[in-house]
Amino acid sequence: MERHISVSRTARYQQLGEASPATRQLWVVLHGYGQLAEYFIRHFWPLHAADPAGTVIVAPEGLSRFYLKGTDGRIGASWMTRADRLTEIADQTTYLTALLKPLLAAAPAAAVIVLGFSQGAATASRWLHHLATTQGWRPRRLVLWAGDFPADTLPALALLPGLPVDVVCGDEDAYINDERFRQQVASLKHHGAVVSAFRFTGGHTLNTTLLHELADY
Repeated sequence: MERHISVSRTARYQQLGEASPATRQLWVVLHGYGQLAEYFIRHFWPLHAADPAGTVIVAPEGLSRFYLKGTDGRIGASWMTRADRLTEIADQTTYLTALLKPLLAAAPAAAVIVLGFSQGAATASRWLHHLATTQGWRPRRLVLWAGDFPADTLPALALLPGLPVDVVCGDEDAYINDERFRQQVASLKHHGAVVSAFRFTGGHTLNTTLLHELADY
């Protein structure tokens, strides 16, 4: 018989800048499958460098780490797998909410932008759906980059209606073709989100130029 026990554990995250009353934008950025926060956050350094006093970047790291190949070498992290899926989703939500709370207290006037890349897009969506449903809190914007808003979270009535959502994908992304991209945009609009769609030349990756545009958007 399968059983569960709750335990305390330590999660790690990366941060650029210090949250304060002067913070204008607080970005919470969730990496994709097999990535680590210490490398993922480097993509956002130019945003912080352009506005060091006003822009803070926080990159949580998935709770499960593993060797990408074999039993040695490069390490990546994952937000979840299909094994014990609901428990992992609940643990993600607890972790991310605990991380966000002191940031909001330190930067009460900041516009919070949540960006999820690839697997991080589904994680961000489920987390924000939970916050909107249970606490009535929503970010200023949600950015879904090379990833989907999960169908099991729709219709997300407390989160999506009126929420600005940027849907971003490279035109050579190996995981998201044109039809899937259009379906994602249409589904979010159908459920009330205010959707802006962005494409760039490239594959399953971030794009620094477009990140700057979104920061100024």
